[in-house]
Amino acid sequence: MSLFVLCQMSLVELLKRLGLGALALTLGVEWLDWMLRRLWFRRDPKGPLKEVLFFPSSITCVEHLYCPNRTFPCSCPLPHGVDSSFSRLLEHLLSTSVSLDLCVFSFSHADLSRAVLLLHRRGVMVRVVTDRDYMSITGSQIGSLRRAGICVRHEMSKVVHMHHKFALVDGRKLVTGSLNWTATAVQSNKENVIVTEEPELVQPFREEFSRLWEASDPTKYKGQVPVNSVTKGQLSYSKDVDC
Repeated sequence: MSLFVLCQMSLVELLKRLGLGALALTLGVEWLDWMLRRLWFRRDPKGPLKEVLFFPSSITCVEHLYCPNRTFPCSCPLPHGVDSSFSRLLEHLLSTSVSLDLCVFSFSHADLSRAVLLLHRRGVMVRVVTDRDYMSITGSQIGSLRRAGICVRHEMSKVVHMHHKFALVDGRKLVTGSLNWTATAVQSNKENVIVTEEPELVQPFREEFSRLWEASDPTKYKGQVPVNSVTKGQLSYSKDVDC
């Protein structure tokens, strides 16, 4: 637009044009973001990943998932090379490359804990939100995660349970369902897990995790939350982990 035209244009007309231009730019950016997210999640012509897993799962060897580059076979007596609901769940979790956000009510399964610890050692940013009461029950893996340096927050209310069971893999894959992360749930209970990369389903869970993470910030409850290390019968925040 030339300087002459600008001079001839009234102030009202100029503001209108600038306003419409800004609106068009905003809509263009939002549209581009939507298109990029659709392309990012689209793996094949069938659309984003969708998988359903049912439990209880058969018990098979999953050692190859933790050590894919090992040169010698595992000698354990469990069936090898057999796909199961649990092995598929582990594969999805171990596919994490950047970040893993967990909301887990009860977490006592040793193999799932091993997977989370392995990701942490690989440099994946792991955040965990869990239940205030169940994080300190016998067999809970939460203490092991915290001692490894993984940041864990818990529901601060004494009357409300953090009953979610979902994981966000790299912020784009959702793993959710009825399954608690316990051996009983995996091997004995009738449970379900849905795995999806559908953006419209993933985004609300991202928002819910962010909300819970902020609501469980221990710095907002100074004087109410103990800051000692893990002790017998009670799990509390550690001084050496910045959450």
